Amino acid sequence: MRAVRFSAYGPPSVVEVAEVPPPHAGAGEIRIAVRTSAISPGEIRLRSGELRDVVPVRFPFRTGFDAAGVVDEIGAGVSGVSGLSLGDPVFGMAPAATRGANADFAVLAAWAPKPPAWSWAEAGGAAGAVETATRVLDRLAVRAGQTVLIHGAAGGTGSVAVQFATARGARVIGTASAANHDFLRALGAEPTTYGPGLVDRVWALAPSGVDAVFDCAGGALPDLVALAGAPSVVTIADFGAAAHGVHMSHGAPNTPGADPLALHGLPVAVTLASEGRLRIPVAATFPLAEVAAAHELSESRHARGKIVLQH
Repeated sequence: MRAVRFSAYGPPSVVEVAEVPPPHAGAGEIRIAVRTSAISPGEIRLRSGELRDVVPVRFPFRTGFDAAGVVDEIGAGVSGVSGLSLGDPVFGMAPAATRGANADFAVLAAWAPKPPAWSWAEAGGAAGAVETATRVLDRLAVRAGQTVLIHGAAGGTGSVAVQFATARGARVIGTASAANHDFLRALGAEPTTYGPGLVDRVWALAPSGVDAVFDCAGGALPDLVALAGAPSVVTIADFGAAAHGVHMSHGAPNTPGADPLALHGLPVAVTLASEGRLRIPVAATFPLAEVAAAHELSESRHARGKIVLQH
């Protein structure tokens, strides 16, 4: 089968599509014939070598965390519990330790039924953003009546976090470039721009202050701490978090500070999608063979929503 991998740190050109043996579902897992899978911003940073001292990798490194497709193999202990059948359309996440979802066949460790309202592109980009949004909003204990600032709200994770936070009854202020403000309004957020003057702009929108900050973009922790206080800020993007007393949330296994994965967010996403309250913004789709171009777009950090590979 075809699978995406890289065998050295470097620019997008080091990513290749190679022929590899297909995986098989182990106990508690399923295998899907992949229709779509997502590009992970974290893996962009892995591939570049930026995280070589934080998250060690073994080459060749197989990429891909999110995927959607049809079930074609069911591991021991699954069917009797979930009622899952061969041919069912699902979306989900590959095991964090092995990944490998950017491939013709992928093993999933967590999954949920594909909502009929979602396209295959939306489903392929959903699971990781849903899990991350749930994990961070849970840690921040976001609930109805609160005001939440989401920094980098137009990206793949931020746009999902906006919808999850509003579904909890929170008021959401989101940062993005001016070109994305109408997009944020459509998701239910009140937009403002990032950069110098952020603290004053947020105070103007929320004179009583914000209760929590979800940082999806990085680069603004002093301002975010000034707005909410370090204990009320969680970042997924800024590796300087500790110097500011801020928690950096990640689910990478066997690494310091990893948080438990919030897999309970997947069925919540299905419910919200069925109610018309959750869409997965897709910035662009690429054929699997053009994965290097997809990495280039992700690296630009100008994508509004998820970048998805079509298989």
